[in-house]
Amino acid sequence: MAVAEVVVVGSCMTDLVSLTRRLPKPGETIHGQKFFTGYGGKGANQCVQAARLGAKTSMICKVGKDSFGYDYIENFKKNGIPIEFVGQAEDAATGAASIIVNGEGANLLLDIGDLKRAAHVITRAKVMVCQLEVTPSVSLEALKMAHTGGVKTLFNPAPALTDLDPQFYTYSDIICCNESEAEILTGIAVGNPEDAGRVGLALLERGCKTAVVTLGPEGCVVVSTKELIPKHVPTKKVTAVDTTGAGDSFVGALAFYLAYYPALPLEEMLRKANFIATISVQATGTQSSFPYRKDLPQDLF
Repeated sequence: MAVAEVVVVGSCMTDLVSLTRRLPKPGETIHGQKFFTGYGGKGANQCVQAARLGAKTSMICKVGKDSFGYDYIENFKKNGIPIEFVGQAEDAATGAASIIVNGEGANLLLDIGDLKRAAHVITRAKVMVCQLEVTPSVSLEALKMAHTGGVKTLFNPAPALTDLDPQFYTYSDIICCNESEAEILTGIAVGNPEDAGRVGLALLERGCKTAVVTLGPEGCVVVSTKELIPKHVPTKKVTAVDTTGAGDSFVGALAFYLAYYPALPLEEMLRKANFIATISVQATGTQSSFPYRKDLPQDLF
C-alpha cells in the first residue's frame, strides 16, 4: 500500500436530511419537501475533501455492520480512500445525524487498539488530522503518536469541550476551530476578526504552535508562535446555498496543502483553503458539495 500523506482519525456519519419550511413544534406533524441521505461525519468529510484535491489519504474509523456501514465503505472506495483501517463494529450501528437526533453509534467504539494497528500509517504520514466526534482519549492518543513521530498534527476541536485535556494543545501543531468552538474553549465570544485574534493568542498560551479561527463568510484569522500578531485572511463573498460541511472542506483542504505544499506560506494555504470552502457552500449536501481538483482553478495547485 502506498504511504498515505494525510491520515485522518475520526468519525463517519450517515446524514439523514429532511428539508422543511420550518422546524416542527413539539408534538406537531409538518410536511417535508424533500428527504435524502448523504455521507458525513467530520473526520470522513475532511478525509474526502483532501482526497478529492489529490491527497493520498488513509481513514481510521469505525462503522457498523449495517447497510449504512457497507454504503460508507463503498463511498470511501469511490473517493479513492483505502479502507484498511475502516473497522466494522458488530455491536453498534453506523453513526447517524439528523436535524432532530444526533447519534454517535460505532464512532465511539474506535479505540487505542485500532490506532496501534494503524501506527505504521500514522507515523509515516506528512499530516495527521483529528477531531472530537470519537472518544477524546483516542483523538489525544492519535495526536501523541503522530507528534512523537514528527508528523504535523492538525486538530479540529469539534464538537468543542469546555474541559479539554491540556495535552491536546501541546500535541497540536495547528488548532483550527470556528467561532462557537472558540468560545467554548476560551470563554471569548467571537464577533469579529479582533475577537478571533484574542482567541488565537489564548490558544497559543496553552501550548499549540498555530491557531486558526474560521469566521464563515469572513474567512479566518491565524496567529502563530513565530509571529504573535493575528492576521485576518479574508475570503471572497459568495451566495451560500448550504453551509453544511464548509468547515470540514476547509480543514481537509488545509491538510492537503500542509502535506503537499509545505513550503507555501501558511497564509497562502489558508487563502486557498478559504476559496475551496466557498465552492462547497454553493452546492447542497455535505460531501456532495466538496469540489474535485479537476473542477477547480489550476492556480490552486
